[in-house]
Amino acid sequence: MRTRRSLTARGAGALIAALGCLIAANVAGARILLYIGVLLAVLTLLSLLAVRLPRRSGTVTRQISTDLLTVSETSRVTVRFTLRSLRIPRGLWHDVLPDAVSGDSGGEYPPESGQLSYAITGVRRGVWPLGPLMLRTVDPFGLAQREQAFGETRSITVVPEVLSLAPLAVRVGAAGGTAHTSSTRLGQGSDNLSPRGYIPGDSMRRIHWRATAHRGQLMVRQEEEESSPDAVVVLDRSSRRWAAPGAEPDPAFEAAVSLCASSAVHLAAEGYSVDVIDSAGVLLGALRGHEDDRDGLLVALAMVTPRGESRDLATLIGGTPPGPLVYITGSLDEEDAALLRPAGAAAALLFSTGLLPGAGEASVRHGWTVTPLGPDIAEAWADAVSARTGAGDVPG
Repeated sequence: MRTRRSLTARGAGALIAALGCLIAANVAGARILLYIGVLLAVLTLLSLLAVRLPRRSGTVTRQISTDLLTVSETSRVTVRFTLRSLRIPRGLWHDVLPDAVSGDSGGEYPPESGQLSYAITGVRRGVWPLGPLMLRTVDPFGLAQREQAFGETRSITVVPEVLSLAPLAVRVGAAGGTAHTSSTRLGQGSDNLSPRGYIPGDSMRRIHWRATAHRGQLMVRQEEEESSPDAVVVLDRSSRRWAAPGAEPDPAFEAAVSLCASSAVHLAAEGYSVDVIDSAGVLLGALRGHEDDRDGLLVALAMVTPRGESRDLATLIGGTPPGPLVYITGSLDEEDAALLRPAGAAAALLFSTGLLPGAGEASVRHGWTVTPLGPDIAEAWADAVSARTGAGDVPG
């Protein structure tokens, strides 16, 4: 944060002029120049004292209209600034913003509305400091200035953008993406569950009397447990897939993170239980239908960066094949694509920001639907869905 000089450009000019008058008065013997030089010097000094001597303190609290700020989303920050001073100065205020957000965070002080407020827009995901509040005051002659910081910084979390995606054309079992039932024989079900014939050893408490009277033979309740088909989203963030981290964000990696968030939220909305992991097996989030799950995933993705190495995909998923499997990676060559197996997933979608020659064909041979990932994330997803439908999948 750059510190302003105590003298304005006008004040520095007045001080230089005073020095010039004093020198000219000594050389030319003109007493009037001496008076002018002294007057300018004294006036500059008094202006400096007028803005620097008063003691000021204050407290700052900020309220943001959204708990999590999404990239490209606009939110409003309301600042409550309590200034303690002998008199209320007039000046300009501004809240220090990180490069990750944009906005006009300043104005005149004191404000006409009595409240400090401004809009910000998310630019770059991450956790960033917001503040401190800066108050700049200038003396009536505009010769001296004072800029003072008030309050502490507040953290603001900018999460990746979540886009609306096309429905995934895949059917898992008989229920697709909605919660479906799996039959068990434990405990007691309700009367509207499918009954079965009595087997010696069944508890008499499980007899379904309505079905027994209807069919003329003993029938028992067969409990069915509610479950949801599983979906897995994998973000391959191994460092060799992406450009080396620099001062500016990598557009390809940012697109991958946004697709990771968007696809996970989309699959959860379709009724799937979604696990989001990275290529090393670290769990980034699990969506089970709760709003807190979504926020937790977005916060984790706000801080994710390329690092480490990837592990075998089948090892990450385990022995139970998922329904939809979304694998998002960066630069992918033919050799690595030949080792990437979808582990029996019902719908295997592979997105790559940099498909090298032969990688796409090698992935398709293993059962992947391969789609290049560019800046338009929704279009890439739509292309993948269209490719699956064209390959003969039954719409869900």
